[in-house]
Amino acid sequence: MEGVSDDITVTSSNRKSTAVTGTARKIKDNAADWHNLILRWEKLNNEGFTAAGNIINIRQTHSQRDQLLLADESSSSSSSSTAPSQQTGGAAELQEECSKLKDVVDKMVVVVTKMERLVTSQRGIQELEQFQFGPEGRKFPLFHTWNTKQFDDLCRVLLDAFCQELKLKQMILQEVAHTATSDLCMVYLSCWLHLPYIPPQTRLNLEALLLETGHRLL
Repeated sequence: MEGVSDDITVTSSNRKSTAVTGTARKIKDNAADWHNLILRWEKLNNEGFTAAGNIINIRQTHSQRDQLLLADESSSSSSSSTAPSQQTGGAAELQEECSKLKDVVDKMVVVVTKMERLVTSQRGIQELEQFQFGPEGRKFPLFHTWNTKQFDDLCRVLLDAFCQELKLKQMILQEVAHTATSDLCMVYLSCWLHLPYIPPQTRLNLEALLLETGHRLL
């Protein structure tokens, strides 16, 4: 998913100046929250990619060093005196990067949890609309063309994409430091970077939400 532009102002300070009220105001605020959470996710994704890349580089560096030490039988006595400190330093460095990656994934869990709350909020809005206006909802749209169910459906699509991507991130966190082959490490790194469960359509869905609610100009 390409970076979401931050050229719209969706902070709490300027929400107070918006003209919409009631249900429309809540939906518009939810759209702003989606935008901000996805921006947060993308920042975390970049941080995680850096940490995962460092983990792979550390493993490969020490793997190559170990192979050289094993091959150099003539210097085994001298290498045995330096190997423990090298291994200790390498393990500490690897643990530090693993901790960074775990911290990123933990923050991603928080982001997805907040997305779940937005979906719950949107579902509550739809149920209230059905109670007030019947199963078909209100006759006229709150903004341009969408009814309340369309907001609910889109929010669910967004949440599903990020839930699936979070599961992938959690799997990579568990495996990347223990993977023996460099090819598989590169697969993990590529998967982390390219967000396979968040396709370009997800970006289009977000843009449609922002357009409908007035955060983007038509």
